[in-house]
Amino acid sequence: MVTAAEPQTFTAQEYLAQEVHSHLRHEYRNSKIIPMTGGTPAHNEITATLIFLLKLALREQPYSIFVSDQRLWIPERNQYTYPDIMVTPRPIALQPGRKDTVTSPILIAEVLSQSTRAYDRDQKFAAYRRIASFREYLLIEQDQPKVEQYVKQAEHQWLFTEHQGLETTFSLQSFDSPIPLALSELYEAINFQPEEPAPVDPD
Repeated sequence: MVTAAEPQTFTAQEYLAQEVHSHLRHEYRNSKIIPMTGGTPAHNEITATLIFLLKLALREQPYSIFVSDQRLWIPERNQYTYPDIMVTPRPIALQPGRKDTVTSPILIAEVLSQSTRAYDRDQKFAAYRRIASFREYLLIEQDQPKVEQYVKQAEHQWLFTEHQGLETTFSLQSFDSPIPLALSELYEAINFQPEEPAPVDPD
């Protein structure tokens, strides 16, 4: 009987030593180093647009906005990941002893894909909820105008709202004043493919 080999495990220090010199990004979770997949053009367009809208809304305010090449450390899980977008207060809180890893986001957004949807919604969100500063989570579809918004209400209590359709506008709640976000602006660079009509059975 042939048994599958156990996945190789690494310490966090071994992971960081490899990641600094790697041309590709990797997550570190459950003592394993996991390569991250590349994004589609739609994924990158949506990410860039949201960064632009956040920068406009938060200019001259004490926040930093990071895109997917910024590493995040989740201390309670000893987990490292790269959110698509995150917003942190200034001054930026860094992992002790490091200058390249942040620790205290208040808002995180992930653009979903078929390969990451379940992980982003379940295990990744569970890990993010262990961050004390974390207040708001956006899950953004790339093949239809739809955003799932989770806003922290109290310890272990999150309010879920689904926003769908290009005519929809909602507000980000993590800041001193709510920030309106229109799906028509978020998806302005995306050309959604119309659904093909269902075939009609001949009589």
